[in-house]
Amino acid sequence: MGNCASDVKGGKQAVGGGGDGGHHRAQALGGGGGEGKNDAVDFFFRTKGMRPLGCQIELSLSASNLLDRDIMSKSDPMAVVYLKKRDGTLLEVGRTEVIMNSLNPAWIQKINMMYQFEIVQPLIFHIYDVDSKYHNLPVKTLKLKDQDFLGEANCVLSEIVTKPSQRLTLNIHHRDGRGSNNLGTLTILAEEPVISRSAVELTLKCTNLDKKDLFSKSDPFLIISRIVEAGGSIPICKTEVLNNNLNPIWKPVCLSVQHYVNKDNPLIIECFDFNSSGKHALIGKMYKTVAELQSLHGSKAGANFISPPSGLRKQEKLSKVELFVENFIEKQLYSFLDYVSSGFELNFMVAIDFTASNGNPQTPSSLHYIDPSGNLNAYQRAITEVGEVIQFYDSDRCFPAWGFGGMTYTGSVSHCFNLNGNPSTSEVDAYSIKLEIFFLGSGSWWFNLSKSGTWISG
Repeated sequence: MGNCASDVKGGKQAVGGGGDGGHHRAQALGGGGGEGKNDAVDFFFRTKGMRPLGCQIELSLSASNLLDRDIMSKSDPMAVVYLKKRDGTLLEVGRTEVIMNSLNPAWIQKINMMYQFEIVQPLIFHIYDVDSKYHNLPVKTLKLKDQDFLGEANCVLSEIVTKPSQRLTLNIHHRDGRGSNNLGTLTILAEEPVISRSAVELTLKCTNLDKKDLFSKSDPFLIISRIVEAGGSIPICKTEVLNNNLNPIWKPVCLSVQHYVNKDNPLIIECFDFNSSGKHALIGKMYKTVAELQSLHGSKAGANFISPPSGLRKQEKLSKVELFVENFIEKQLYSFLDYVSSGFELNFMVAIDFTASNGNPQTPSSLHYIDPSGNLNAYQRAITEVGEVIQFYDSDRCFPAWGFGGMTYTGSVSHCFNLNGNPSTSEVDAYSIKLEIFFLGSGSWWFNLSKSGTWISG
């Protein structure tokens, strides 16, 4: 059964059929991840047994009041979208089509890219007036140096997706910052590609199970598989194992349209008795469509399993074991983007260890060492990497920040003090959180080793 019957946690946990419906499940993401990888956030996901959050999105672009470069007609604009890497280089993501004679274009060609929560994704938008002699060429083959540059705009992808409308309007400006910045506006709309998000949530129950174990009752679980046109079947979910239970009611499972394709597609439902050896005993199986499962729920009737051949009996037979659908709920699945665009916010709280165990901050081996060359220490790096991601998901971009195990300017040891030096509030803004407030950058903080084994700050 492949990963559907994984041995993680002894193979007794449910697999698949979760509330995310599979398609919107957090996934390991590619496409630029190597350049923008955030070690601190990546470490958090790995230690929690999670995978990064993200999804494929489409950017729709439109502009207003563009600069007119043509004498006898209006500009023929095209937009080019870049992702800015950490080293400052630009990676082209995509190009729109060319729109003839328009200073207010609404481009049809979408820009497809991967949205990645754990990475700051700076976007650069360049607008060009394409010369008429190139109009019959594919836009991907156009040499941009041969076109007239109309201006650029920039933002971070997170700024777009966190808007309630997932729409952001930017001012277009000169690339070098010289001259007038009144070059029009660019509007970007971010959307997930339209797919079906419908799903059904099933609560399944069995009665009169066979007692397969010698000294105890059966430990049943279900595996649901979808029959494929090419032949065979693929497992789409597995319930948890219920120990010593001949009349089990399993936790709800959620099947998305991506799982079952349509309500009339046949599914195989198999009931097994769990064995730690991995040789699970088949109790019975049946073939049902989602539509038939819905009908079972409506009628409150049960459906009999088919027992496999056993002993001298060479043929399958109708079993006394019945399957009931206790609940059948049709629902809509939501992605991470749905939550953030609806106002869901994330906050970041910081607490820093100032005890002497960190070492003398004046020596390079200390976790608090401030490198004159500008290299970040472990605390600075973790705070900066997490803070620069989370700031776009917090409306006021202010974060509580505390220290512990230090002697403050009052002369007393404190195991909880505000890092900003303000006794009435612990919050600092997203810009201060990066460096100055925490680590001596402003010169208002310095540390010495005291006899009590704490660092004196003041």
